[in-house]
Amino acid sequence: MRRTCLLTLCATLLVVNAPNTQAADEPGYKITRYVGTYEVRAYEPYVVAEVLASGTANEAGNKAFPILAGYIFGKNKATLKLPMTAPVTQANAPVKLPMTAPVTQAATASGYVVQFILPRGVTLASAPEPLDPRVTVREVPGFEVAVIRYSGFWTDTNYQEHLKRLQNALTAAHETWSGDPVYARYNAPFTPWFMRRNEIWLHVP
Repeated sequence: MRRTCLLTLCATLLVVNAPNTQAADEPGYKITRYVGTYEVRAYEPYVVAEVLASGTANEAGNKAFPILAGYIFGKNKATLKLPMTAPVTQANAPVKLPMTAPVTQAATASGYVVQFILPRGVTLASAPEPLDPRVTVREVPGFEVAVIRYSGFWTDTNYQEHLKRLQNALTAAHETWSGDPVYARYNAPFTPWFMRRNEIWLHVP
């Protein structure tokens, strides 16, 4: 099952790294300021397909990816195929939901929320209805996040190290944050570690 999920993830994210193709669409944002060397971004509202999955962070991601991939590859009532976008986001702390934006305001069970951001121009009204009841489609209102970007392997050690750097920078600048960190991944697993774009987002007032 783990191998199957990872293979599905590779296929799903291939479009992000495919050579000689246009880069994957990302949600619109503007940089509002800097905290040290880290950007603070104001994101425009966008629509997501999301799944609430149980287990560890890795287990939840492996469960959610094939479900969301099925939705954008046509497992919806309109049999509509949607292009892959970036990043794929995941709440990286097991919490009792609901959570603050940008992750979710709807779910009420414990777990991790994994999201595919739908392409720009897709609205809540025009997004195809999922066939799988585990998939929720909703609009995320605009939000502001402090962001640290880094490369490297998808390990908890790497994640925790960069999360601490971002939190320390915010603390030093007398900035506050709320909610849980969001892990944003932009590349497929077969992307060399030094070429990967990983981000951690912290919601700021």
